[in-house]
Amino acid sequence: MPIREDVVVVGGGLAGSMAALSAAETDASVRLVSYKKSTLRFASGLIDVLGYPNGDGPVSNPYAALGSLPDDHPYSLVGEQAIRDGLALFDEVTGDRYRGGHTDANALVPTYGGTVKPTARYPEASAAGLASDDRPMLVVGLRSRTEFDARLVADHLSAAGVPFDVHGAELSFPREFRADAKITRYAKALDKDEEVRFGGRSVGTREALAETVKPRLKGAERVGFPSMLGDEHASEVREELESQLGAEVFEIPMGPPSLPGLRLEDALFSALDDAGVRISTGNPVVDYETDGDELQAVYVDRKRTRVPYHADEFVLATGGLVGKGIDSDRERVRESIFGCHVPHSSDRYDWFDEEAFGEHPFAKFGVVVDDRMRVLDADDAPQFSNLRAAGAVVGGADSTAEKSSSGVSLATGVVAGRGAAASI
Repeated sequence: MPIREDVVVVGGGLAGSMAALSAAETDASVRLVSYKKSTLRFASGLIDVLGYPNGDGPVSNPYAALGSLPDDHPYSLVGEQAIRDGLALFDEVTGDRYRGGHTDANALVPTYGGTVKPTARYPEASAAGLASDDRPMLVVGLRSRTEFDARLVADHLSAAGVPFDVHGAELSFPREFRADAKITRYAKALDKDEEVRFGGRSVGTREALAETVKPRLKGAERVGFPSMLGDEHASEVREELESQLGAEVFEIPMGPPSLPGLRLEDALFSALDDAGVRISTGNPVVDYETDGDELQAVYVDRKRTRVPYHADEFVLATGGLVGKGIDSDRERVRESIFGCHVPHSSDRYDWFDEEAFGEHPFAKFGVVVDDRMRVLDADDAPQFSNLRAAGAVVGGADSTAEKSSSGVSLATGVVAGRGAAASI
């Protein structure tokens, strides 16, 4: 029996998940098809809506800055309500695991580079670290984790003019791991409170870590660690450390593999399961079938067997240049699956700016869409009558520079998913 759904979403990141959840709000049958691991595990887990529009900022209220964006920006196409709808669905999915829903203003979250990032939603585990809080702070690093320099983070925060005293300390984790151990191994030791020898006796890893930190507190009322404080029992780990230290404990988001990103991925896929979305992962979409201007099916390569997934509506959420949803060679830029139109200069030297931190045209490469997220061809007509796009595969925004990538994924995902379901 052929596989057939009302809506097929191609891509399993934040945009694809939001599109699938939005489509499933109706009685539509929805399938999410994803090839590689979600890019969420490489992301900070922060939900940025808009921090630096047009090279300015940081802005305190992202909604107040929407009017300054160009007409082809995804936010200009879908409007403010779509951003709010995307955040509302995100809040519903994440519940008390995320903060920030009480205000339109950006929160200022310290990063592992010692900068302060404006963001609309942040993990509950990072809440005690906000830069708007004036309580003195200790930043803890581990000598075995060279990617996080606590003293450097503290120095950079001080130089940024934060309204609190901050100092950093590099410590030894109370349990030794091999040199190339992943951060998830540290989290597992804290999750399970694995027994270690400390001070001549056997204690749990959590107690040993707290005792290691105590001499460095020096009046700090909150203590920041790199994101490593457990995975399945992260709240429990943090609460126990707080009890033993007598100070609030928070995590500073890290690069890949990102525990906040992995936790968010788990929450999204749990919500997809609850919504009845069928999920197919691990195999690439390699081809498609049409009838006139209408898509009939996408084909997935499963161990050299082409498996068709039929649907009435399709959503493309495969990511941008980083996610390989947009591909390029020396001659051209193209969308990877359907070959959709991606505007770009024929001279590849025009794709870049001479300045390393200049405005690079390649940062905005992506497919062109209308206000319903329908993918358009070079003549501004729908490429296919039943294909929409969401997330970083949509062009028009330098979301990395703007700090808007999560917000664009939420807003366009909701519009694309609901539009697909409504068109059945």
